[in-house]
Amino acid sequence: MKKKEILFFASVLLIAAAIWIGMKITRGNKDYGSILITVNGREYGTYSLGKDQVISINETNVCEIRDGKATMIEANCPDQLCMSQPSITAQGGFIICLPNTVFIEGIPAEDAEENGTAIDALG
Repeated sequence: MKKKEILFFASVLLIAAAIWIGMKITRGNKDYGSILITVNGREYGTYSLGKDQVISINETNVCEIRDGKATMIEANCPDQLCMSQPSITAQGGFIICLPNTVFIEGIPAEDAEENGTAIDALG
Protein backbone atom coordinates (compact mmCIF):
# COMPACT_ATOMS: atom_id res chain seq x y z
CA MET A 1 0.00 0.00 0.00
CA LYS A 2 1.03 3.52 -0.61
CA LYS A 3 1.57 6.02 2.12
CA LYS A 4 -1.56 7.98 1.12
CA GLU A 5 -3.76 4.86 1.35
CA ILE A 6 -2.47 4.00 4.81
CA LEU A 7 -3.05 7.58 5.93
CA PHE A 8 -6.58 7.51 4.49
CA PHE A 9 -7.51 4.24 6.28
CA ALA A 10 -6.00 5.43 9.54
CA SER A 11 -7.98 8.68 9.40
CA VAL A 12 -11.21 6.78 8.68
CA LEU A 13 -10.58 4.56 11.70
CA LEU A 14 -9.84 7.57 13.91
CA ILE A 15 -13.03 9.32 12.82
CA ALA A 16 -15.08 6.17 13.45
CA ALA A 17 -13.54 5.77 16.91
CA ALA A 18 -14.23 9.43 17.74
CA ILE A 19 -17.89 9.07 16.69
CA TRP A 20 -18.28 5.87 18.74
CA ILE A 21 -16.75 7.47 21.85
CA GLY A 22 -18.88 10.56 21.38
CA MET A 23 -22.05 8.47 21.20
CA LYS A 24 -21.10 6.57 24.36
CA ILE A 25 -20.46 9.80 26.25
CA THR A 26 -23.67 11.52 25.15
CA ARG A 27 -25.84 8.49 25.86
CA GLY A 28 -24.61 8.36 29.47
CA ASN A 29 -26.72 6.04 31.65
CA LYS A 30 -29.41 5.53 29.02
CA ASP A 31 -27.86 2.14 28.20
CA TYR A 32 -29.04 0.87 31.58
CA GLY A 33 -32.37 -0.82 31.66
CA SER A 34 -34.67 -0.96 34.64
CA ILE A 35 -36.43 -3.49 36.82
CA LEU A 36 -40.13 -3.76 37.51
CA ILE A 37 -41.04 -5.24 40.89
CA THR A 38 -44.50 -6.71 41.41
CA VAL A 39 -45.86 -8.16 44.65
CA ASN A 40 -49.06 -10.22 44.66
CA GLY A 41 -49.57 -9.21 41.02
CA ARG A 42 -49.52 -5.49 41.82
CA GLU A 43 -46.80 -3.09 40.73
CA TYR A 44 -44.48 -2.28 43.62
CA GLY A 45 -42.09 -0.01 41.71
CA THR A 46 -39.77 0.55 38.77
CA TYR A 47 -36.08 1.16 39.45
CA SER A 48 -33.18 2.08 37.18
CA LEU A 49 -30.24 -0.28 36.85
CA GLY A 50 -28.11 2.85 36.41
CA LYS A 51 -28.29 3.80 40.10
CA ASP A 52 -26.80 1.66 42.87
CA GLN A 53 -29.41 1.15 45.59
CA VAL A 54 -30.95 -1.32 48.01
CA ILE A 55 -34.71 -1.88 47.80
CA SER A 56 -36.68 -3.36 50.71
CA ILE A 57 -39.75 -5.15 49.43
CA ASN A 58 -42.60 -5.44 51.98
CA GLU A 59 -40.29 -6.59 54.79
CA THR A 60 -39.97 -9.97 53.05
CA ASN A 61 -37.25 -9.47 50.44
CA VAL A 62 -34.34 -7.13 49.73
CA CYS A 63 -33.11 -6.45 46.20
CA GLU A 64 -29.80 -4.76 45.51
CA ILE A 65 -28.85 -2.88 42.36
CA ARG A 66 -25.11 -2.53 41.93
CA ASP A 67 -22.99 -1.93 38.82
CA GLY A 68 -25.98 -2.30 36.50
CA LYS A 69 -27.10 -5.65 37.97
CA ALA A 70 -30.04 -6.44 40.23
CA THR A 71 -29.80 -9.33 42.71
CA MET A 72 -31.98 -10.62 45.52
CA ILE A 73 -29.78 -10.38 48.63
CA GLU A 74 -32.28 -11.23 51.39
CA ALA A 75 -35.49 -13.23 51.63
CA ASN A 76 -37.44 -14.61 54.56
CA CYS A 77 -38.89 -17.53 52.59
CA PRO A 78 -37.92 -21.07 53.66
CA ASP A 79 -36.09 -22.22 50.50
CA GLN A 80 -34.45 -18.88 49.50
CA LEU A 81 -34.15 -20.00 45.88
CA CYS A 82 -34.65 -16.42 44.72
CA MET A 83 -31.28 -15.50 46.18
CA SER A 84 -29.49 -18.04 43.97
CA GLN A 85 -31.11 -16.90 40.72
CA PRO A 86 -28.89 -15.06 38.21
CA SER A 87 -28.65 -11.27 38.35
CA ILE A 88 -30.79 -9.12 36.11
CA THR A 89 -28.86 -6.92 33.67
CA ALA A 90 -29.68 -4.45 30.90
CA GLN A 91 -30.44 -7.48 28.71
CA GLY A 92 -33.41 -8.35 30.94
CA GLY A 93 -34.17 -11.41 33.05
CA PHE A 94 -36.33 -12.49 35.98
CA ILE A 95 -36.02 -13.14 39.69
CA ILE A 96 -39.01 -14.87 41.27
CA CYS A 97 -39.77 -15.53 44.94
CA LEU A 98 -42.85 -17.78 44.90
CA PRO A 99 -43.49 -18.01 48.66
CA ASN A 100 -43.55 -14.21 48.99
CA THR A 101 -45.13 -13.66 45.52
CA VAL A 102 -42.35 -11.23 44.55
CA PHE A 103 -41.59 -10.99 40.83
CA ILE A 104 -38.71 -8.86 39.49
CA GLU A 105 -38.52 -8.38 35.75
CA GLY A 106 -35.64 -6.81 33.86
CA ILE A 107 -36.63 -4.30 31.21
CA PRO A 108 -33.98 -3.46 28.60
CA ALA A 109 -33.51 0.29 27.99
CA GLU A 110 -34.75 0.01 24.39
CA ASP A 111 -37.99 -1.71 25.45
CA ALA A 112 -38.67 0.82 28.19
CA GLU A 113 -38.27 3.71 25.75
CA GLU A 114 -40.52 2.06 23.12
CA ASN A 115 -43.26 1.31 25.64
CA GLY A 116 -43.15 4.76 27.17
CA THR A 117 -41.98 3.45 30.54
CA ALA A 118 -38.49 4.90 30.45
CA ILE A 119 -37.38 6.28 33.78
CA ASP A 120 -34.68 8.69 34.75
CA ALA A 121 -31.38 6.84 35.04
CA LEU A 122 -30.68 8.58 38.33
CA GLY A 123 -33.93 7.85 40.07
